[in-house]
Amino acid sequence: MKTLSDADRAYLLGKIRTVENFPKPGVKFKDITTLLNDKEAFKFLFDHLEERYKEMDIDYIAGIESRGFILGAALCARLNSRFVPIRKAGKLPYTTIGEKYSLEYGFDEIEIHIDAFKSDIKKEKPNVLLIDDLIATGGTAKAAVNLINKSGANCIEACFLINLKFLKGDEDLKKLTNIYSVLEIN
Repeated sequence: MKTLSDADRAYLLGKIRTVENFPKPGVKFKDITTLLNDKEAFKFLFDHLEERYKEMDIDYIAGIESRGFILGAALCARLNSRFVPIRKAGKLPYTTIGEKYSLEYGFDEIEIHIDAFKSDIKKEKPNVLLIDDLIATGGTAKAAVNLINKSGANCIEACFLINLKFLKGDEDLKKLTNIYSVLEIN
């Protein structure tokens, strides 16, 4: 599978804006809207992701709310695949199944439609690629993988544009599925 050179990674990372003290003091937020707004960088990213995933047996791409929707839908268009949104509790209009996960102070929950992976696929366990813009502590991503697997599908890989390695969110997630990060920040 194609991987990026150090120069390619530096190019993409240079297209991502860092916003100091957002959403709270001390946080250096990685704002991907600047990459999304750069047509050459956006095309470069999706050329890379298409090359990486075009030979994999992917039946669905599941994107985590909200930037995972952008990345997932764009990749679905490239791979001629199906998109499934993973949303915060109470946001989907039909019957859902959910997965709770812990936060620093409390819990949150994500959901998918109960029939999200039951279209015309003739497999017992359809293959799903999970995608999101960033993995930090990994709570949402772990919940999403559990939710995909609980729903009768098979999460074959979790793909992130950015992995904040210093937060070690990928360590527990690696026990559940394969992980690919386009960019890693130590």
